[in-house]
This record gives sequence, C-alpha cells and structure tokens, in this order.
Amino acid sequence: MIKFSVDLTNCDKEPIHIPGKVQSHGFLIAVDKIDLSISYLSGNTEVFIKAVASNLLGKPLSAINAFLDQPTPGFNLEDLLRLGIIRKSFDAISPHPVIIDNNQYYITIADSVNNWLLEFEPATLQYDIQSMIGRSAAEMLQGKSVNSLLKGAAAEVKKLINFDRVMIYKFLDDGHGEVVAEELNEDLEPFFGLHYPASDIPKQARELYKLNLTRLIADVNKEDSPILTFLEDKPLDLTNSGLRAVSPIHIQYLKNMGVSSSFSISLISHGELWGLIACHNYSPKFIDYKAREGAKLIGQILSSALEYRQDEEDSQIVEQFKDIATILSEHLNKDKYLIDAITSHKKTILEVTKACGVAILFENNLKTIGDVPGDDDILVLAEWLKQTNHESIYFTHRLSEIYSPASKYKSIASGILSCTISKELGEMIIWFKPELISTVKWAGNPDKPTTLAENGLLSLSPRKSFEAWSEVVNNTSEKWLSEEIASVLRVREIIITDVNKKANEIRLLNEKLQSAYEELDTFSYTISHDLRTPLTSVKTYAELMLRNKSLDDSAKNMLSRILTGAEKMNFLIKEILNLARVGRLDITFETVNMQSLLKEITTEVWAAFKADKSELILGQVSDIKGDKTMIAQVFTNLISNAIKYSSMVEKPEIKISSYIDGREIVYAVKDNGMGIDNRYYDRVFELFKRMDNVKEIEGTGVGLAIVKRVVERHNGRVWFESKLNEGSTFYVAFKNI
Repeated sequence: MIKFSVDLTNCDKEPIHIPGKVQSHGFLIAVDKIDLSISYLSGNTEVFIKAVASNLLGKPLSAINAFLDQPTPGFNLEDLLRLGIIRKSFDAISPHPVIIDNNQYYITIADSVNNWLLEFEPATLQYDIQSMIGRSAAEMLQGKSVNSLLKGAAAEVKKLINFDRVMIYKFLDDGHGEVVAEELNEDLEPFFGLHYPASDIPKQARELYKLNLTRLIADVNKEDSPILTFLEDKPLDLTNSGLRAVSPIHIQYLKNMGVSSSFSISLISHGELWGLIACHNYSPKFIDYKAREGAKLIGQILSSALEYRQDEEDSQIVEQFKDIATILSEHLNKDKYLIDAITSHKKTILEVTKACGVAILFENNLKTIGDVPGDDDILVLAEWLKQTNHESIYFTHRLSEIYSPASKYKSIASGILSCTISKELGEMIIWFKPELISTVKWAGNPDKPTTLAENGLLSLSPRKSFEAWSEVVNNTSEKWLSEEIASVLRVREIIITDVNKKANEIRLLNEKLQSAYEELDTFSYTISHDLRTPLTSVKTYAELMLRNKSLDDSAKNMLSRILTGAEKMNFLIKEILNLARVGRLDITFETVNMQSLLKEITTEVWAAFKADKSELILGQVSDIKGDKTMIAQVFTNLISNAIKYSSMVEKPEIKISSYIDGREIVYAVKDNGMGIDNRYYDRVFELFKRMDNVKEIEGTGVGLAIVKRVVERHNGRVWFESKLNEGSTFYVAFKNI
C-alpha cells in the first residue's frame, strides 16, 4: 500500500483515487484484463468468503466461484465478466445478485486501467424502489421555480433513504459552497444558508463527483480494509469504485461534525458539477446498491430539471433584454441623434442590464441616467478604462479593489460594465451597480486550521467548530450576469452599425454639400464679377448727368437715388465676392497674435463707424491657429455688428474676451444693443436674412454667413445668446491645438 502525506502544499493534489483501501462494508477483487487472474483484492475478503485472502492472489477468477451460490445454474463470474466486455458496458448486468454463506450480495463491475474491479456489497433493499422513485420524481417536479424544485428534491430524497439530514449544496464561482435547500429531523440545528469553503471539497474531489454520481460513507468509525497485491509500486486506480476509501481528512471532518454516515448525489448542469445532494446521518447507515441507484436517478432527474428551469428563467431575462435591444434599434432608426435615441424615450439604454445607472460618452458629450458618480469622476474613470482596457467589453463587481479612486463612490458604483464604441475617440457606455453589503454565514471559520506535525510541516487539520461564523462582504456589487454581458454586446453592435450608417450618410451629404458649395462659389463669383461692369456704367452715367446744370431738382433727386442704389448694390456684390472667396481660398494655418489683431481691427472699425461714444473692453485673449486673413474677417464682421446694433443705446459697450474650455478656445463678442427677437434665432446665420427690427440699420445679411463659413472651415463652432433690447453675445470656438 502506498502512503501519501497531506500538508498545506499538496492538499489539492492528494491522490484520493488511489487510497490503497476500501470501505469494509463490502469487499473487492481486481482481475487482470488479459488473463483474468486475481491481481488485487481487499484484505477483508476472507471475512466474507472464508478463505485466506493472500492465497487468492495470482489465482484465476474461477477460484472465487467455489464460494458463491449463483441463482442461475452453471453461470459463473467469468461468464458475467465476458458478457459485459462483449456488450462494452456493465450497466445492464449490474448489480448481479449472488449468495455467499446464505447471505444475499450484489456484484458490480467497473473499469480500472489494466484491471476489472469486481465489488461485492450486501443486498438489503426490502421495498419497491421503482414505484417510490416514480412518486418522488412526480412530487419533486411540481416545483415551478428553481428554489421550489430544490426544496422538493431534498424532501423526496429524505423519504427515500431516511437520512437525518438532506441538504442541497450548490457550488459557487470560486468553488465554495452554500446550502440552498434542506430537510432535517426536528431535533437538529439547521444548516440552511451556511457557506462552506472550497477547501472542504478540494478540486480533485469535485472532479470525481462528476464521474461517480453517488458516494456512500457507511460508517466513519469503521476501519477501512487495505488492498493486497503482489505488484509492488503499482497502486490500484479506484476512480470508478463504489467501495473506494475516503480521505482521512474528510473522515475526521465528518467526525468533527458528529456525522457517522454520509451519502452524496452529484448534480450536473451543462456538463459541470452544479452541486450535491449531501445527506448526513448521525449513526452508521448502509444503503444498498439499488437504493443508491434510485437516489442517483432522482439526482439525474433533478439535474435535467435544474437545467430546464434555469434555462427557462435565463431565457425570460434574455427575451427582456432582446426586446429592449429591438426598441433601441427602432429609436436609432427614427431619431437623428444617437444620445436622444437611447436616453430620451420610455425604454432607455439603462434597461439593457440590471444596473442602477448608466453614463454615455459620445461626441465629446456626457449623458447620464439613474444613480451614477459625478461627471468629473466618470470622465477620469473613462480615461482609466481607455488606457487600461484593450477589449470591447470590461466588467467587474469589485471596482474599488482594482481602481482605488472608485472607493469614494463605491456605494453607487462598486460594479461597472463598460463597452467601447470608439477607442480612438474615447467613446463608451458605462453601466453602474451599487455596493451590495452582505453577510456571509460560514459553517465555522473558513480559514482551514493547521497543526504542526512532528516533521516540522504544517498539516491540515479539519475544522472542529461548525458554529455559524459571519463575515461582512463590502466593496462588492451584485455580479454581472452572462445575460447582461451578452445584452451589452448585442446593443453595442446595434449602436456601432447605426453610427457607421449615419457616418456614411453624413459623408455622402458632405460630398454633395462640397459640390454645391463649389458650384455656388463659382456662380456667385461669376455673377458678381459680371454685374460690376454694367453697375459701374450706371453709376458713371448717373454722375455725368448730375453735372448737367440744366436739370431741375426733381431730376437731380432721382439721379441721387440711382447713385445710392448703385453704391448699395456695389457693397452687396463686394460682400458676395467675400463669401465666395472664403469657399475658394486655401487655408494657411499659422499662430495668430489675437491681442495685436483685435487692436488693429477695433481701431479701423471705430474709425469707419465713427463710434467715439462706444466703449471697448478688451480682456485677456488667447492666440489661436488659423488663417490670419480669414480670422480678421470673422472678428471684423462680429465687432462691426456689435457697434451697429448697439449704436441706438445711450452708452454702447462692446466686450471681447476668451477662455479655454477643454480642447477649445472660445471667444465672446458681447454688446448691450437691441438684441435679437427669439422668433428669428434660426435665421441669424442664413444668407441675406435680416431681422425686422434692424431695417433702419445698414446691412446686407451676408456678414454672419461669412463668419459661419470661415469658422466651419476652421473646424470650429459659432453660436450666440441674445435677449431683445438687452444685447447679444456671439461665441466662436476654435480647436486648441
């Protein structure tokens, strides 16, 4: 027998599949697959068949037949074994009944690398297991939800095997388990809701639970029987054995709990170990093979029902998320602006997940819904995500442990799920889940205790106390469901498709607009140029006729009006040529000294308009990069308008200032003049459009159209604020390069 020492360095590597022992309520014989000779057998074999066990080693399997009474005359173990080999399965012949010394036993056969395992156990079942299983399954499946299904399963298993306590034990993501349903005798303390650390059922034990769907420990106080063999250093693999002995640590663990016998049924969902039906008895209890198989069948039915019920509940969530995605897609098709489409309707981007808040960063705008951190905190978080995350999706339910600045708003955002729309532009959507402070009740301290062995190693010591031990878990949100992540991915694709579609539409419109601009520029230049020649002739002849002294006052007055009209038309043609020139000229970018340029412009404008009574307030102004000639034209027009439209007030005042706003330099030209009626706000920058209240003030309606054209060619923005009879402020924003 090979001995294996278990300490803190190898707990998860304990070779529990080769313990070198079997439980002593039955006995085992292993025969070589080639010659069917007995290569291993348990030391307690002689207790059952009244033969010296060691004398059987190396003998043919037929040597055992003499000790067995077969219900079928002439049938022997070799025939039974060969029948299973021919069928390539032992399921149909297991268990096979035999009689030993007038006692009934079951034989089961299993595979073990180079050997066949023949295991003998008492047959004790005294009731109709088939009818009981049918009734139990029907009762159990009445549960319509996962929780009611689990509770029903625990009750039915207890009726079937009559253990003192039956628990449904669910494995969580990190391997630790929780008791999620329980049926127990009235005199016992409940374990429902208690958590057990992952080390209680190590990884290799969980793997065996996937292979062996039931596991019985009949009596923790009964000494196991060693396996005998003449093959040195070749331990027998008992992976598929029902009699396999249990790890000494687990035996001590059960003893510390006061448990004398345990039985477990594996619950498998989608090919993985979902949990166990864990049964405890506080006195020794043996369950024969057929009863165990009946319990296994209940476990398999429960496993299938769990998959179905969980998939059903998950599918409801998925359908809800899909409905939201469909609705958002419809809004995106109808609405012009993306943020409006996903935030301004009854169903919003927030409902794509079960989050409590969401932030959308798109086209240099931040829009939020629900409970979210402050704007500045969101922008800093977004920058961190942009720098550290290289995937399209990022999620965590423990944000402050990864990103320390989040600790100050953990009550709102302990969990985040973000999806990137454009990494280059830093455009993304972030969903937030609040901190979920919870109390986890452990069955004793989850830190597995240790003892100092004689060899100086720290050895694992099974917990002795199983009193509820509470641990408060904070800095943590509810975990993100896989359905939520799938929902975000689905909506991300919809949004990106919409963005690309609208980008293509804008590109086509820009191409058409550029073509129209070029045609308009050419047309404007040609017409304006051609108009100037006949206009000059009209003006010249009118001036010549005015020199004729024989004309009376009426004729002179008419000629003067012709000259005035010609002057106005000449000025309008000049403005149109300026507008056309803005579209035709190439932009030469340079750093423009705005302090110097504005002083030069204001001096000229003040002189041209004889604005001696107007006060100029020139604040601190920042230099910008652009075409100096075009920039001069912008501010000449804005300052000229400010003087013209404030000339009617007693103390005209024009203020010029600038400030930096993120990536932009914003200029403001403010006057205290007549202002703009809000009925005309949408016409301010249109060509040849003038307000009704400025008819008496000279102008063409071209100046602000030129301003808009120049600013847009510099990739900037222009807008205004105005109140009637209080004044106007025009803003122009240039990129802060």
